Amino acid sequence: SAWLALLIKPIIDKVLIRQEALGTVALSILLSYLLKGLGSYVSAYLMADVGQHVVRDIRDGLFRHTLGQSAAFFKSRSTGQLLSRLTNDVGQVQQVVSETMADLLRESLAVVGFAGVLFYYDLGLALVCLTGAPLVLYPLVRLGQALRKTTRRSQEHLETMSHVATEAFTGLRIVKAFGAEDREGSRFGMATRALYRANMKVTAAVSMMPPIMELLGGVAIAAALWYGAREIAAHRMTEGDFARCVGALLLMYSPLKKLSRVHANIQQAIAASQRIFELMDTHTEVSDEPGAPRLAPMQHGIEFRDVTFEYEDGRGRTALGGVSFTVRAGQTVAVVGRSGAGKTSLVNLLPRFYDPSEGAILIDGTDIRRIRLASLRQQIGMVTQETVLF
Repeated sequence: SAWLALLIKPIIDKVLIRQEALGTVALSILLSYLLKGLGSYVSAYLMADVGQHVVRDIRDGLFRHTLGQSAAFFKSRSTGQLLSRLTNDVGQVQQVVSETMADLLRESLAVVGFAGVLFYYDLGLALVCLTGAPLVLYPLVRLGQALRKTTRRSQEHLETMSHVATEAFTGLRIVKAFGAEDREGSRFGMATRALYRANMKVTAAVSMMPPIMELLGGVAIAAALWYGAREIAAHRMTEGDFARCVGALLLMYSPLKKLSRVHANIQQAIAASQRIFELMDTHTEVSDEPGAPRLAPMQHGIEFRDVTFEYEDGRGRTALGGVSFTVRAGQTVAVVGRSGAGKTSLVNLLPRFYDPSEGAILIDGTDIRRIRLASLRQQIGMVTQETVLF
C-alpha cells in the first residue's frame, strides 16, 4: 500500500505533465495490486487457521474443565449459562483471533508504511498532519473501557436468555401440562429486551469510534492543505511532492478507521475472555489424595459413620445430621422418607458427588476419600429418576 503512495509523484510529474514512463508506472501499479491481493489472501487464510486452532483448544479445555467440576458447581449454575460460555463467549474470542488480529497486523503495517512516506519526504508536513492524533487517543481509550463493561453486560444477558430457553425446552412437558407457555414466553421476552438494550449500548460505543477518526482525518487534511499551499507558493515543494504526501495521508485514513473498529472488537473479546477464564479459574473438582490406592472389589459392606452433610449454598441447610448405619455385602436396602428428608443427599455421598461435612463413609473399613475416585465409581451402578440417553 505504501508503494502506491510513492507512485503518486511520478504519475503527476512524469506521466501527466511530461508524458513519460507510462508503461513502467502502469506495470508498477498492476504489480502493487497483485502483491497486495496475494498478501491479503495468504494472511487471511493463515490467521483464520491459527484462530480456529486456538479457539478449538480453548473450547476443548473449557469443556473438559467444566465437565470435571463437582456436583455442587453444577447445582449453582444452569445448563444455559454454561453453554453460553462455551459457545457465545468463545465465539467472541474466535472472531478476534481469526479476523481482528489479521486486520490489526495488516492495518498497522499499512499505517506505519504511509507514516514512513510522510516523515521521509516531508517531516514538517507529517508533523502538521499528525498533531491532532494525541487528542483523539484519549477518547478512544475511554470508549474502549466503557465498551468492555457494556459487552460484559451484554454477554450476561445473552447467558440469561440461553438459560431461560434451555429451561423451557428441557421442561417442555411441565410447561404444556400447566399451560405456562405465555409465562415462559414473557420470561424469554424480558431476557431478549434486556439483551437488546445492552447490545444497543455496545453499538453506540462502537459507532462513536469511526466518527472520531473521521474528525482526525478532516483536521489532518485541512492542516495539510494549509501547510502545502504555503510551501508550494514559496517554491519549497512541487505539486507532485504535495500530491504524494496528501495521497499517503488519504490512504492512511482508511486503515486508521479500521483500526478503531479493531480496537472495539478487541475490547469486546477481552470482556468475553474474562468470563471464560473466570470459569477456567474455578476449581471445585473432587480430587484424589496423592498416592491414593484403587478400591478392591467390595467384600464386607458399606458403613455410614456419624455422617453430617450441609449444602454450601449460603443458607447453611443441613441435609443429613449424624447418620450412622451399615449395609452388608449382598444385602438390599431401601431408603424411605418424605420429600426433603435427605434421601437423594445420602445416595449422592456414596459416589462422592459431594463429601460429608462431618463423619465418614467406609467401604470394607476404608474411607472412600482415601481411595481413587475412578475406582470407586467403577463399582457403582446408578439408575436415576430421569433417564438420559446419549
